[in-house]
Amino acid sequence: MTASSNGKTYFDLHTNGLGYLNRVREVKPRKGEPFLACDISALHGPSDDVEYCRFDVKVSGTDAKHLIRRCGNAVKAGRKVLIGFRLGDLWVDQFTYPADCRNPEKAGQPGVSLKARLLFISWIKIDKTLFYKAEPRAERETAHDEPPESEPTGAEAESTPPPESEVATPEVAA
Repeated sequence: MTASSNGKTYFDLHTNGLGYLNRVREVKPRKGEPFLACDISALHGPSDDVEYCRFDVKVSGTDAKHLIRRCGNAVKAGRKVLIGFRLGDLWVDQFTYPADCRNPEKAGQPGVSLKARLLFISWIKIDKTLFYKAEPRAERETAHDEPPESEPTGAEAESTPPPESEVATPEVAA
């Protein structure tokens, strides 16, 4: 539970994990303020048979915004950027695949996207090299606050991270 400045208390639902960073972009909505967004392909399952779950996230934490912007060029260059993360306010967004999507068979079909707010990044690895690690906290909240000793193994580890969504990718702001 979290107390806010206006005296109300809220129940928090957080998702912690590790995943590959994709599609770092500045979103400029018709109404409202522009915001930083990215996709995270979160890893789950046994390490020798990894599966992925894609999250489309709005970057909310101040430190997270700074770190994601710093990783933007590495993502654009096709480098593997693996992060430890904490998401909040998870929701499902339904959409219809556009006629010009990458997979023409999906055009006009319904789809779903998992959306959330990226609150915190505990560590970042770029091409298996530790790039950033958050300052230690007095007490650990999750098992994913430490980077893994090694990358996933098996056939999944030999391939690149999963392809981005079939939904059109907006231009990434510099």
